[in-house]
Formats: sequence, C-alpha cells, structure tokens
Amino acid sequence: MSEIQDSADQDYPLRPVPPHARKSMWSMSFVLLGFTFFSATMWAGGSVGAAFEFSTLLWILLIGNLLLGAYAAGLGFIAARSGLNTALMSRYAFGDVGSKLSDFILGFTQIGWYAWGTATMALLLVKMTGLPDSLALPLMVLFGFGFCISAFIGYRGLDLLSRVAVPAMIILIAVSLGIAGSDAGGLAGLAAIDPSAEMSVAAAITLVFGTFVSGGTQATNWTRFARSGKAAVIATLAAFFVGNGLMTLVGAFGALVYQQADIVDIMVAQGLATLGVLMLFLNLWTTQDNTVYNFAVAGCNLLRTERRRTVTLVGAAIGTLLAVLGMYEWLIPFLILLGTFIPPVGGVIMANYLVTWRGRYGDLATTALPAFNWVGLSAYAIGSLVAYTSNWVAPLVGVLTAALAYAVLALLINPVRERRVALSNRA
Repeated sequence: MSEIQDSADQDYPLRPVPPHARKSMWSMSFVLLGFTFFSATMWAGGSVGAAFEFSTLLWILLIGNLLLGAYAAGLGFIAARSGLNTALMSRYAFGDVGSKLSDFILGFTQIGWYAWGTATMALLLVKMTGLPDSLALPLMVLFGFGFCISAFIGYRGLDLLSRVAVPAMIILIAVSLGIAGSDAGGLAGLAAIDPSAEMSVAAAITLVFGTFVSGGTQATNWTRFARSGKAAVIATLAAFFVGNGLMTLVGAFGALVYQQADIVDIMVAQGLATLGVLMLFLNLWTTQDNTVYNFAVAGCNLLRTERRRTVTLVGAAIGTLLAVLGMYEWLIPFLILLGTFIPPVGGVIMANYLVTWRGRYGDLATTALPAFNWVGLSAYAIGSLVAYTSNWVAPLVGVLTAALAYAVLALLINPVRERRVALSNRA
C-alpha cells in the first residue's frame, strides 16, 4: 500500500498511470492550455506578423498550429492508450539505455525554457515597475524556485493553478485583442497594413510549428492521465491548435498594430500596464511549472528514480543558475535547435508504436527491451540530419523522415526479429 501511495504522490514517473488515477478531459485541457499560453510563442507570432499581409498571415498561423496540434495529438493518443509518457515510450523506440539520449535532449530543452522564463519575469518586472536593476538577480532566484511549487506538488498542483489562471488569461487576451482591433480600424484597417519585414512561407510555418514542438513532444506527461484516446486528442488539439494558435495570433496582432509582439508590451501600449504585469506572471507561471515538471519526468527516466519531487527541485536550481548566467539571450538559436532535433523523437516513437508494436506496447515491467534499439536510433539520426539540411518546414520534415526511416529499417533490415520480439512480449 505504501508503494502505491508513494507512486501516486510522485505521479508515476516510471510506470503506467493506473485506471484509478486517470483525469477528466477538462482537467487536462486546463493544464495543457496553461502550458501553451507562453510569451515566447507570442514573439514567434510577432515575427511572422511583421512579414505578411493579414489574410496570408491567418493561413500561415492556421497551417502551422494545425500541424503542431496534429503532431502532439498523435503522441497524446499513444500516451492515453498506454499510460506512458514520452520518456517511457522512448525505451521501446530507442532501447533501455538508448532512451537516455531522448531524456537528455528533452530535459535540456525544457530546462532551457525554464531559464528563459525565469529571467524574463525578473527583468520585465524590474523594467515595468522601476525597481533597481540590482534586484534582477535576486528576483531570478525567487522566481526560479517559486515557479516550481505547483510542479513539486504534481499534476494536482498544475491543475489547480491552471483552473484559476487560464480563464483569467483568456479574459485579458480578449480585452487586449478587442482594443487592438479597434485601434487598427477593424478588419479593413488590418488588411491595409503593409508588411515591414521579409520571411518565406516555409520559414514562417517552421517558426510557428517549431517554437513549441518541444512542449508538444512532452505533452504526454499529462495526456497519459486521459481516460481515453479520444479525450487525449481533444484536449491536446484544444491546447496546441487553439491555445497555441491564440498566442501566435496575439503576437501577430501586436506586431501589426503596435509594432510589439509580447502581450505585456501590447498592454502597456494600450494603457493596461497593471493588467500586463498580472498577465506576464500568470502567463509564465503556468508554463514554467509544466516545463520543470517535464524536466523532472525526463530526469526520472534518465536516472531511473521515482523521486520526481527531488528531481524537480534540482531542475529548478539548474534553470535558475542558467537564468543568472544569461540563458535568456540565446532564445533564437535555442528555438532553431528545438525545431530541428526534437520532432524526430516523436516521429520514431509513433512509427515504433505502429510498426513494431502494432498499436499495443508490451508490459513495461516484464518486457525484455534491448539496451539499444539501433533501428530507432538510426531513424532518429536520419530524421535529424534531413531536418537540419532541409530548406522546407524542418520540424515536419524531421517527423516524417524519422517515421519513414524507422518503418523502412524495421521492415526491411530485421522484420522477423522485430515482429517476434513484439508479439512474444505482448503474449
């Protein structure tokens, strides 16, 4: 009994979520929406918004967020069916030891986001309130450990915060968009605004898709709690298509109307500075806690420990240190890194689930997995290389190439062994 209770408290980092611990679709939707309401996403939307006329902009945001939502929903469906997160699914796709590669990649990117959000909150608070610059570093430390409180509690803490913060943020965004539309002169005024920057359509879709693809790859940390695959898909699409789409739209509106991409700067320009500070705090906290939670789950698999809370605190400490050292200044190259090397992880996982396991994993506790699944690791390398050298939509290229490479390698190089191992472990 004590072991079961401890696992529940730790949110099952190394085992499937049991049926009694599953959550409602509404609960997951709130948590995932809080995750996708993120300032950096608005900056991506602002970069796109400055480069296209209004009608083309809407199509780019629609396509980019639909691709992101579909990718995250595909992984979410597998997570709900299996009860496993991305870190645990990686054991099947990359091997028991090989999965540590994805743990490192996913954990590193998440803690990078955590550092960026922590520094951004401290620096903007100093800027907007007129506090002495000398308080920036102490505030980074305060926020670095403060943001992880709800993640330390676990899913329950994330859910509670999101139920309060998400409705408040939606109201604030709606008010801001209404004022922006009025200031621009309505749809006719928006359509008349000329682009002030240049960007290709492929690059724009890559930016929209790639900015939050790391989060989409690890949304399984919550969709594994879903009561059905359908509920996971709906909740994921609500967050990554609708929620992330709303964030990019807000950034694009700001770039068009005020020449600002961030919701805080937009609200200051609209005379809503106090609400801007509140929006910034809620916006970052609901993403920061999810981000450090992702790091903890990946870290638990990397270290093979169920002490998720301890790993959460370690992650907050590392993120805070990176913030103090200036990680926030590396945002653009960091986004390029995310969009290139993370999507192939999801492509390999989906192909492994469908091709090798035929839509049903063997029991994690009893299945004999190889130390290294060279088919999965090779497919990931191929997908990453092609994405890195592609002039098209790199994240999408990475997902599709990695999935196709896995299917070809699994079926042509060693089809008999792949099927025999999968079927024997499912028996």
